[in-house]
Amino acid sequence: MPDTELCFLPANVLARHIRNRDTSAYEVMQAHLAQIERVNPLVNAIVTLLPEQALAQAKATDAALARGAAVGPLGGLPIAHKDMFNTRGIRTTYGSPIYHDFVPAQNDLIIERLQAAGAITIGKTNVPEFGAGSHTFNPVFGATHNPYDLGKTCGGSSGGAAVALACGMIPIADGSDVGGSLRNPAGYCNVVGLRPAPGRVPDYPSSMAWATLGVAGPMARTVEDIALLLSAIAGPDARAPLSIAEPGSTFARPLARNFAGVRVAWGRTLGGLPINPRMTAALDAQQHVFTGLGCIVEEAEADWSDADEIFKVLRAWSFESGLHQELIQHRDQLKDTVIWNIEQGQQLSGPQLAWAERKRTELYLRLYSFMQRYEFLLLPVSQIPPFDIDLPYPSAINGVPMATYIDWMRSCYYVSASGLPAISVPCGFTPEGLPVGLQIVGRHQDELGVLQLAYAFEQATGFGQIRPRIAMLPD
Repeated sequence: MPDTELCFLPANVLARHIRNRDTSAYEVMQAHLAQIERVNPLVNAIVTLLPEQALAQAKATDAALARGAAVGPLGGLPIAHKDMFNTRGIRTTYGSPIYHDFVPAQNDLIIERLQAAGAITIGKTNVPEFGAGSHTFNPVFGATHNPYDLGKTCGGSSGGAAVALACGMIPIADGSDVGGSLRNPAGYCNVVGLRPAPGRVPDYPSSMAWATLGVAGPMARTVEDIALLLSAIAGPDARAPLSIAEPGSTFARPLARNFAGVRVAWGRTLGGLPINPRMTAALDAQQHVFTGLGCIVEEAEADWSDADEIFKVLRAWSFESGLHQELIQHRDQLKDTVIWNIEQGQQLSGPQLAWAERKRTELYLRLYSFMQRYEFLLLPVSQIPPFDIDLPYPSAINGVPMATYIDWMRSCYYVSASGLPAISVPCGFTPEGLPVGLQIVGRHQDELGVLQLAYAFEQATGFGQIRPRIAMLPD
């Protein structure tokens, strides 16, 4: 089949074709490398590329299949890893000039699991500097462009991953999410991104093994492919004390489910946040889909009191913990927003941290009570459509000033503060043709339920099948 068609096959279909030897891992890799060569110069999504290594591993996969050996559920699938994850022997920059030439000596656990499942590493995807902010640009590689409008941001911090997926350069991707970094770029690029519950995808090595604000998770073009990827990276690890005991195989089961009578809350503003009317219009236009699925849809807002300050305190604490040495030794090579976030952490007191933990507990319990009535909460992913790529961050939404570089992402980071699992699934486009994502939030550790509802919505709408023009070969 044509290379472009091969590059846009769902990952689970592609993996099955490789296992059945309907196509070879080598042919699949060649097709994706050709797509990267053609499209990546336009979008700057993949920043480190290893074609010879990837082709050699593809040949090895084909040889293993010829011997009758198992190659894993992701066998032969190309993947590029977020440049925040350590990859043994492969440059890992974190988007910072401080680490321009850094080559780790070991893999992060998520990389180990992906490779053990048969995925083939082809390189790294672009990120903001130290993953700070939901707009992917840095002084090492520059900005990553939205494939639906090259003059707009792709979001972040897993922006390179989302763009590479949208453009057919990889069939699966990994990412991480503190304040929306799996969900925002997925919404902006018409792909799917899941923020799992803390501990679902174990974090190792980690200097703060008991922290729960940041998580790693899967990105893909379809919900089924998200489940496939999650099945490979989820599951316990004794080195990660918060890891959930449930095995990854939980997510390998079929996602079809009857939603008749399931009660869902339709939350437009998360308690009064400014939301651009183009986002609201795109989301409201699809509310009927859930009614058609049999859901009981009620307009209801959860109580997100204190979520903003909870998140900002815990985020500042994590920045200070992770980057205090960089501030001391390389202050002149850090962007101003990173410096600000580290210094916010330096100014925190013990009572402030205790307040944040108490209030976070109260927030969780309020949401627990709210979600006894509602199994799911449906929200906007982002408060505004993709903005101009030259803008560091939006300074206002609907005339409401944004006090910091992260305030415009409260629709995502309020959910982060709750610890509940959430997915971004394609939900249509603005009149200008920019993608809009719907955020589905589930009950505590119920990623399977979130995946099931997202799958039902995806099957009923098909928005994710609308590709960016630049990714398609001309007729």
